[in-house]
Amino acid sequence: MRALPLDKAPLSPPLHVAIIMDGNGRWARARRLARAAGHRRGAESVRTAVECAVELGVSYLTLYGFSSENWNRPKSEVNDLMGLLRFYLLSEIAYLHENGVRLRVIGDRERLAPDIVAMIESAEKQTRENGNLTLIIALSYSGRTEIATAARSLAKAVVIGSVKPEEIDESVFSQHLFTTGIPDPDLLIRTSGEKRISNFLLWQLAYTEFVFVDTLWPDFSRTDFENAITEYHCRERRYGASGV
Repeated sequence: MRALPLDKAPLSPPLHVAIIMDGNGRWARARRLARAAGHRRGAESVRTAVECAVELGVSYLTLYGFSSENWNRPKSEVNDLMGLLRFYLLSEIAYLHENGVRLRVIGDRERLAPDIVAMIESAEKQTRENGNLTLIIALSYSGRTEIATAARSLAKAVVIGSVKPEEIDESVFSQHLFTTGIPDPDLLIRTSGEKRISNFLLWQLAYTEFVFVDTLWPDFSRTDFENAITEYHCRERRYGASGV
């Protein structure tokens, strides 16, 4: 990724930034620490990203916190991650609320523990009127499952007659996704040098600009965030139209 001075970019930031937070395990392994230590350090980088998004004027920030596939990890690691999620929901919601951040969580809540679901619902209710930033956390999330769920929802709507098959277009379909009411991401950042989207926001990323950075997520800094936005501003977004 090119590291260019941010002051060369237009003043307006991308409306919506999504981040695949990758590299916690490698960060811990490089330091001969347990993977849980990497996850804890990675949680600190979440606050860094939120602070940067607010300061730079980003309106929506979506973080890939825990995928459906992550349930297949060792039970001890999953328990550590769920414990960290509980801690985050208890310790950070006051910070988010005080800084005008609205929290939304997308994904399959049925697989989460009841106490975690209750904390999520409470946090969403407490912060729903905040307008500085909408923070979307994808938990127990699968892009393919989201699309299949939307298709089932539309099929039911057709059966009961509230939607006609010929009325279904991209706009109608989008209203049945977890992200209804949220604009598609302008910029996707993935840390740790990996170059794939890992079943994340498959529908929503159709015209998103991708920036891949080598930094491991626990080391993600304001400079990394700013450089990614600068790279975004260097792109020509044509949405399928021909170039000059």
